[in-house]
Amino acid sequence: MVRVSSTEGQPDGPASPVLVVLVAGAVCVLVLGLLAFAIVRFGGGSGAVADSGVAEATVAEPAPTAAVQPSARTQSGSRSAARLQVDAAWVTRTAGKAGIPVPALRAYANAQLRLAKEQPGCRLGWSTLAAIGGIESGHGTHGGGVLREDGTTTDPILGPALDGRAGFAAIRATPESTAWHGDATWDHAVGPMQMLPSTWSRWRADGDGDGVDDPNDIDDAALGAARYLCASGADLTGATGWHDAVFSYNHSEQYVADVLGAANRYAAGSLAG
Repeated sequence: MVRVSSTEGQPDGPASPVLVVLVAGAVCVLVLGLLAFAIVRFGGGSGAVADSGVAEATVAEPAPTAAVQPSARTQSGSRSAARLQVDAAWVTRTAGKAGIPVPALRAYANAQLRLAKEQPGCRLGWSTLAAIGGIESGHGTHGGGVLREDGTTTDPILGPALDGRAGFAAIRATPESTAWHGDATWDHAVGPMQMLPSTWSRWRADGDGDGVDDPNDIDDAALGAARYLCASGADLTGATGWHDAVFSYNHSEQYVADVLGAANRYAAGSLAG
């Protein structure tokens, strides 16, 4: 079932797996050459994944292959900087194996490559972004919508009103946030990565280089979410860093567990057949 988050935490964060090793009660994340390894530790806190003896699963998948796009001349005559983008063949191959729409996987992988340049110490993996995007909006398909090739959705994706009812935070709308979701009273998370407008205003990004930063465009939203997750400056290959990053996105241990499980499935799926 697609989940649209009721709250996404306030700025501060982390995340990453690509080879994921789960050992009952302990997990850690390593990055070696072109392989990323993620292990995430869950303690015994409320809502954490239950420890059921020795249960081990190991999956591995190659990191995205980069292709540098040449600088392009804009209509004004200036030249934009060369942008590092994921290789199209890698996207097509991996999207088919993992069961992720091509535009979504391209956005997640490009965000990983971009963050590797901006914040090399973070080491965020595409599978964590994919897990969040899948849980939050079915990769932009929540409510029966379709994710277009350009990364936009056929239907706007809005989270429920954050009006303080059971299970929801109470966050009043502002004129700025209302411009994104149309509710003058209560705030809503917006877009395929379900970010609060206030969070987007801080971590907004132009992931596809079209000159517009829009949380409803998965290219922009994935990069904004990546920057948010890496905001603490922590190395997300550490167990605590990964956990705290995902927890900051949605303050729920069950959410962290769900993201972990989804990240493992996508990583494993990318290796299938």
